[in-house]
Amino acid sequence: MTLVLFSLGVYTAATGSGLACQAQWPLCSDQLIPALTINPDFIEWFHRVWAMVTGFLIIGVAGWTWFGSGFERRTKLAATLAVAILPLQITVGAITVTLSGLVPGGYTVSTHAAHLIVALAIFTLLGLATIWGGGRGNVRLLRAAAGVAVAGIVASAVFSRAVPFLTYAPPAQAAFYITGLAGHLGLVATVAYATEATRNRYDGLDAGTAATVRALAAGSMAALVGTLLLGRDLVLYTATWQGINLAALGVAVALAAGAAWTLRGTESMRDGSVPIGGD
Repeated sequence: MTLVLFSLGVYTAATGSGLACQAQWPLCSDQLIPALTINPDFIEWFHRVWAMVTGFLIIGVAGWTWFGSGFERRTKLAATLAVAILPLQITVGAITVTLSGLVPGGYTVSTHAAHLIVALAIFTLLGLATIWGGGRGNVRLLRAAAGVAVAGIVASAVFSRAVPFLTYAPPAQAAFYITGLAGHLGLVATVAYATEATRNRYDGLDAGTAATVRALAAGSMAALVGTLLLGRDLVLYTATWQGINLAALGVAVALAAGAAWTLRGTESMRDGSVPIGGD
């Protein structure tokens, strides 16, 4: 739900629908529910409804970690932090769509950047809560996470504004963030599982290899976040910025692929297996 919400938000902004609803919030053009046809008012309203439902689900997940059974402290902390910064995201979103309304000049680069960064933080925290809440990791999960990371980043390159392959229209922008965030989630999982492997050795994976994988994934994540930020109109997108964007995308792909390559062969030893030795 949060992944789709992120993409909906990008699509809403890219189509200019964020300025619809006569810059009103929570009403939309003096209505609670606008005309249910594809128009800027409906796009903005639908984004708000999806955000509201997702917000309640985020609160529910946090409550589940506290009142459920078997969840570790780190899982509770990640889910609770996601809820703690949710009001900030809602506030920034409300400011963004009230140009010359509640907050004059709300539709600015700074509010767009804050909206994107806080949304990414919430998405990352929810990812960690899901990963940690799933129990102990293993080599197979670590390899799968690295594979998802590589696939997501490569797919995002197809829609990225850094690569002149497709017109960076609103649908392409939405697709870029869906694929890019999938890659980001894969990297988050890779770092989480690799960190766990350095502390509690996975069978078939030594601590040194796990540390290398973690470093490569963390570097890839930093570069990918850079491309996600440059995917919005936060800077005057000149040829220089396009070059920087392309370089960051290349680094993200290379480091993620390096992490996946480092894990090659670890599948040959299943969890719990012990190498047979002898004279």
